Amino acid sequence: MTARGFDPKAQAGKVPAPSRRVEVLVIGAGPAGIAASLEARRGGAEVLLVDENPVSAGLMGLDVPLYYGGRQTAAVQAGTRMIEQVFAARPALAEAFEAGVEIELGVSCWGAWVPGLGLASLPEPLAGLADEDRAWMVGFDRLILATGARDVVFGFPGWDQPGVMGAAALAALLETYDAFAGRRLAILGMGDLAVATARLARDRGLQVVALIDPAAEPRTDLPPGVEVLAGWAPFLAAGGADGVESLTVRELVTGAERVLTCDTVVQAIALTPAIDLLDVLGAALVMDPARGGHVPVIADGGATSLPQVFVAGDVAGVADTLAAQQAWIRALAAQNGGRVVLCQCEAVTREALLAVRQPDYLGPPSPGMAARDLGAVLQDGPANPDQIKRLTRAGMGPCQGRRCREQVALTLAGAANTPVSAIPLAGYRAPVRPLPLSVLADWDEARIMGGHWDVWFGIKGQWTPYDDIGTEREALYDNLLGGDMHL
Repeated sequence: MTARGFDPKAQAGKVPAPSRRVEVLVIGAGPAGIAASLEARRGGAEVLLVDENPVSAGLMGLDVPLYYGGRQTAAVQAGTRMIEQVFAARPALAEAFEAGVEIELGVSCWGAWVPGLGLASLPEPLAGLADEDRAWMVGFDRLILATGARDVVFGFPGWDQPGVMGAAALAALLETYDAFAGRRLAILGMGDLAVATARLARDRGLQVVALIDPAAEPRTDLPPGVEVLAGWAPFLAAGGADGVESLTVRELVTGAERVLTCDTVVQAIALTPAIDLLDVLGAALVMDPARGGHVPVIADGGATSLPQVFVAGDVAGVADTLAAQQAWIRALAAQNGGRVVLCQCEAVTREALLAVRQPDYLGPPSPGMAARDLGAVLQDGPANPDQIKRLTRAGMGPCQGRRCREQVALTLAGAANTPVSAIPLAGYRAPVRPLPLSVLADWDEARIMGGHWDVWFGIKGQWTPYDDIGTEREALYDNLLGGDMHL
């Protein structure tokens, strides 16, 4: 048998080695990530612990990784102070450092890959890391993801202004950064997350005017003085130059309205595991309502379907909140109509989503697109959020679907009259954090990597104008490009 030779037009053998490698790479320096780092270090492994906190003010402005809602103070722009705040809020970091764990803060993991189908050219398992100035690759023997959970949020009139935020983001601004700008809160939700949020706010000297929920029964385990509005839903968040100033709520049965004076509306309805890196890695995922939605398939010790990858903490699952989420989407759709924006980044309304229509800023749809709606799409097969994203742009913005993917899935499930557990996961792609091209670019790319890059897709006419394909002009472009079509 002839030995397989080097193909100059393929990636195999060209992917550079990472800038460094470690035995154990841990992503996420919350309680679970720190505990996993300490355990690995005590076992004698070399451990690198990476955490994106302190998150830059720019990412906070994009509501990444949490739904900060513009309620962070200017203190988040002081980098040194923010690092000090993270260490003060997480004293176990000092213990990990003393134990010999290498710690990098303010560094995000924007992708991770292991060699396999379609990735045979990788020299070893790799993780892409980045700070505000550069991006680099780290190789690893074992990867532990302790990425936690993020906010699940829903659209209603006025939710696209500063002052509407998520419960996890509020906890981060209060407990980690001490940089919350609000004083008077209305909290959406009445489950354990909402109650914990109300207690945290009260403990920090904030005023909680009410807990609002369209379906839940009133609870009695709330801090004293907190009003409970069960059977009510938000109707309008009104505000001024600094964002929210009041929240109008409406009783679902009677239609009665009340105006609550507040500067912040906290969505404490649900959390969902932050599985973006697991999806990029290709780890097996499953929809498990008992664990809060799409979660990794795991075995003992947090092992995933990939032998090099493990999980720890809330990324493995959170409390079941799907019933509460469905109640919220039904209530908001019933009283707020179709003009409510679901995807803030791309201004996609509920009406446009159901009509499978591009956002208004792109102009009117073509006659062919205008003739189709979700009902017509469903005749071709099951509802798929990735297909809907391509047709409507819902989820294509810089927040990468963090504000809309759950409500899009729930809306599709309602329209298709199917359980939300039957709606596929909207796929994640690297980079899972929005990065400037100046950071992501490989300015020192090797010459061998740059050669023949334009034929990796195997499309001979990829540089030929569409109208010239199949005509006598097609040969002109082949000649201009040369034998290997390299520009």
